[in-house]
Amino acid sequence: MIRFDNVTKKFGKDYAVKEANLVLEQGKIIGLLGPNGSGKSTSLKLMAGLAKPNVGEVTVNGEVATRRVAKTVAYLTELDFYYEPFTVEDMIKYYASQFEDFRMDKAKELLQFMKLEPGKKIKQLSKGNRGRLKLVLALAREAEYILLDEPFSGLDVMVRDSIVKGLLTFVDFGKQTIVIATHEIDEIEPLLDEVILIKNGNFLAKENVEHIREVEGLSVKEWMIRSFEEKLA
Repeated sequence: MIRFDNVTKKFGKDYAVKEANLVLEQGKIIGLLGPNGSGKSTSLKLMAGLAKPNVGEVTVNGEVATRRVAKTVAYLTELDFYYEPFTVEDMIKYYASQFEDFRMDKAKELLQFMKLEPGKKIKQLSKGNRGRLKLVLALAREAEYILLDEPFSGLDVMVRDSIVKGLLTFVDFGKQTIVIATHEIDEIEPLLDEVILIKNGNFLAKENVEHIREVEGLSVKEWMIRSFEEKLA
């Protein structure tokens, strides 16, 4: 599991995460939801060992989260991070050389699903297709934890829904946990097992999606809006 124990992360005087205590169990798809600037990206970086808390500790399977956890954590950043002269195939081979759990056969299936041409230069790809390539690179790994930061940003609305639903085919729920940080809720709601709300660096709530729908009779979006309103009241 991933644990936050009294974690605070600041940038200057501003809190990105404040006094956070959180447990993320394995084998689920978890939505980390909140407005832009709420602390979602920083939270994922803390889980991936790419940021260090000012106070407290983040652990992955009991190990303090540093860059060494990359062997069990796949992280998809919202930012572009490619070598522009590379082709799509070059990037696939590069990732295969860096991560022992990267499966070339799965990457090829994902390329077909995402309709990406292996020989295409990355600098010639649209923003949406660069986003698809990032998903290929993350999901082709057999990492225990896959952290996705705004993974559907830039994807065409007409194809986003089919891509979101199709991704379930490429996740091994017996072995993998997916954390999706996003402010776009409608598209990913059908995927989610749990949701966590974050605003101004504070984890406000954590709830099972089935409970939200069946017991509270709300969509995740409705529940999120109500939860924010209650916290502000």
